[in-house]
Amino acid sequence: MDFALSDEQRMIVETTRAFVEAELYPREAEVERTGQLRREVIEEVKAGAIEAGLYAANIPEEHGGAGLDTLTWLLYERELGRANYALHWTCVARPSNILCAGTPEQRERYLAPCVRGETWDCLAMTEPDAGSDLRGMKASARPDGRDWILNGTKHFISHADIAGFTIAFMATGSEETPRGPKKRITAFFVDKGTPGFTVREGYRNVSHRGYTNSILEFDDCRVPSENVLGEPHRGFEVANSWLGATRLQVAATCLGRAERAFGHAVDWAASRRQFGAPIGRNQGVSFQLADMATEIKASELMLLESAWKYDRGTATDADMAMVKLKASETLAFVADAAIQIHGGMGLMEELPLERIWRDARVERIWEGTSEIQRHIISRALLRPLGA
Repeated sequence: MDFALSDEQRMIVETTRAFVEAELYPREAEVERTGQLRREVIEEVKAGAIEAGLYAANIPEEHGGAGLDTLTWLLYERELGRANYALHWTCVARPSNILCAGTPEQRERYLAPCVRGETWDCLAMTEPDAGSDLRGMKASARPDGRDWILNGTKHFISHADIAGFTIAFMATGSEETPRGPKKRITAFFVDKGTPGFTVREGYRNVSHRGYTNSILEFDDCRVPSENVLGEPHRGFEVANSWLGATRLQVAATCLGRAERAFGHAVDWAASRRQFGAPIGRNQGVSFQLADMATEIKASELMLLESAWKYDRGTATDADMAMVKLKASETLAFVADAAIQIHGGMGLMEELPLERIWRDARVERIWEGTSEIQRHIISRALLRPLGA
């Protein structure tokens, strides 16, 4: 494995970092203060991201994106992850690559407008009674002639308020397996404005201010059969084939934020003086910095290796679970330690540390809790031995 970045990769990293520092950092305070991301800000930053070639960079070239390989894409995500989540996710949007799994007609109708920056997509899986246990979902769809009728509720659905459509995963029956009956799942494109489909305001979240979540309600919502993504009853197969790298994406953004917090901690330890000397001379501070640097380096190496393996088709579920687990918990540790090094100043809004600390909490929950990651890892260790 060659750890040296190519000239192209260095250019992408430098371009993305410069954009983040010039266009996103100055707008963070307003979003954090108001909890809102004004539409004027979205359009202004989005236009700059499109001009810089940073918009929809994860999508293959044949569909209008930059076609980045996984390693380069995660280097790019790492830089974006340094900034307020709402700003980088909404204004420098990366459409879900599951849209590429659609038919040519579906890609033209749903993917192309997202790549052009005309709308956003959202995925609806989680329910009030089905979080980690997605097979336990109660929202369902039944066939009715050439249509499907959708009923049920989804919640914690990110940025559904601005999305032009959702990809809703619905239970569509069950099948017998060696482990007992298992629900069959189908994915549907559902356009906003479809009768029976309602988007309601979600919950106020301590993490990622400005990044909204919504509650989606389906009440005898009728969609045509051509809105099925993939094949009926094969929704999980589509999701598993196209969404596997999302845990690597979470790890990359966690790493970017951890590095930002660490940078502040190092600068503070070198410049803050107490008892006539920089506080970094005290082992109580300097050893914390050493531990923070070590954890960040370990997360970085795990991320790079997993991305390298993913591009070669050899990354396993356990690989991706390990790096998501490690990076999210590293971010929590680094954010907390950075605040401790800063003392009271670390909790003031003048610095980004209290935000990074708050935002870190959700990373150990969404895209699979730390417990789910440990389950995936331990299962990979034990199942080959029959346990």
